[in-house]
Amino acid sequence: MARKGQSIEILSGWQEGLGGEDFLRELVQRTVQQVLEAEMTSFLGAESYQRNDVRRGWRNGYKPRTLKTRVGELELMVPKDRDGQFQTELFERYQRSEKAFVAALLQMYVEGVSTRKVSAITEALCGLEVSKSQVSALTAKLDAEVNEWRTRPLTEAYPYLIFDARYEKVRRGGSVVSQGVLVAIGISAAGYREVLGCWVAESESEASWGAVFAELKQRGLSGVSYVVSDDHAGMVRAIERHFQGAVWQRCQVHFVRNALSLCGRQQRPQVLRLMKTVTEAATRQAAQAALAAAIAELEKKAPKVARLLEESGEDPGRLCASGGASKADAHDEYAGAAEPGVEAEDARDPGVSP
Repeated sequence: MARKGQSIEILSGWQEGLGGEDFLRELVQRTVQQVLEAEMTSFLGAESYQRNDVRRGWRNGYKPRTLKTRVGELELMVPKDRDGQFQTELFERYQRSEKAFVAALLQMYVEGVSTRKVSAITEALCGLEVSKSQVSALTAKLDAEVNEWRTRPLTEAYPYLIFDARYEKVRRGGSVVSQGVLVAIGISAAGYREVLGCWVAESESEASWGAVFAELKQRGLSGVSYVVSDDHAGMVRAIERHFQGAVWQRCQVHFVRNALSLCGRQQRPQVLRLMKTVTEAATRQAAQAALAAAIAELEKKAPKVARLLEESGEDPGRLCASGGASKADAHDEYAGAAEPGVEAEDARDPGVSP
């Protein structure tokens, strides 16, 4: 077995045999230059100095171009034609392929890594330095694309809507604060889900959700007959005001998490089993019967859960009254309520909003 010192010598000799540390950059540069030449040949329909009946123009020298890549800066010579019509697609394709790399850099900034550390990491990996101004310029371009997506018209009807919020840490005024991200998901009559939009808000107040619903309507939201959300007071009031006539159902997964937080670990399997008999009942009458049985069984072992079911147990059972398995399936897929074990783990996650 080779020792560490021997491995370093072997690696050093391998690099020297391929032209030193810049061998990869030079190899990529030669390959990209060949691609540019091939693009010009395809554009003109002929090789250099070749005469044929399909030739569409003539070469007219080169112009220098520097391309920054992960292996360093490539010094390229872009071919030109006499009429000035040739435009290479290589740089545009390369920029698209680099978005994943750039997104990783942006994520480092978002996660709080300092500019100095990001620059050091980038320089070590790619031989390039990314400054704050470069990141700002990049995010400005991405902001335009995101804004176009957020304001797109909603031309399709969405009978089923799901509203939820999550909280993220953001930098503001030199400090880190918690901000709510309000999310709207629509489900079409064909059963396809689509994120309709997301908004940053200070809290889940009636005013915040009301502004979201008003914007969705302005973009063309229509055909709403069924809405699922948590029982946050501000959200529920905004739903009642903006979607009058639609059936509202309390989010089953949030309800289950709330119930699990009121009992010990040993009671959780029993609570999950009993609550599933309520949420998976085929009819409203069956759900009410299962609810009464669950309350009676949990009164002694988990009295807080029994009290919650008695006060709010009918909320997640409204699905039975609206009569639609597709609604339940769609919501379960969204909320991740497939397995009891998953729900029990989520209930212990302190990052989950109640």
